[in-house]
Amino acid sequence: MILRARQHEFRFPRPALVMGILNVTPDSFFDGGKFFAPGAAIAHALAMVEQGAEIIDVGGESTRPGAAPVDADEELRRVLPVIEQLGERVTVPISIDTQKPAVARAALRAGASIVNDIAANRGDGEMWSAVAEADAGYVLMHMQGTPATMQRRPRYHDVVSD
Repeated sequence: MILRARQHEFRFPRPALVMGILNVTPDSFFDGGKFFAPGAAIAHALAMVEQGAEIIDVGGESTRPGAAPVDADEELRRVLPVIEQLGERVTVPISIDTQKPAVARAALRAGASIVNDIAANRGDGEMWSAVAEADAGYVLMHMQGTPATMQRRPRYHDVVSD
């Protein structure tokens, strides 16, 4: 299997692929908003690449359980300066963690190579068009409901088939 993301290519099977997570949100459940400022985010991303990260995943909307959504303009304000600067400074692929096609398109124009979509394109199909047009990689995630509701009694009969 091969994952192609523009000029980047990962061939599987292979050892684990390390993705450095860069949350540029004030309410990250992982880092508490430590990398919300673009300068701090870029420095952290560069450190993760130096430590072996093979992909940098930039997210501008918290998806922690119970998180409130942000609009596309706010998400873009958070992620674009970081993606633009990282695109000039790193050789590893940059991933945009978003469920909004408009944010994905702008991030791909700014230098991202992969879309990491927690909503698995449950919307109107526009995300797949954005990814295909850019010849980008696509990672889809699974969750029940939305970040605001996903922890309200999640139930599975068989987590893989469900």
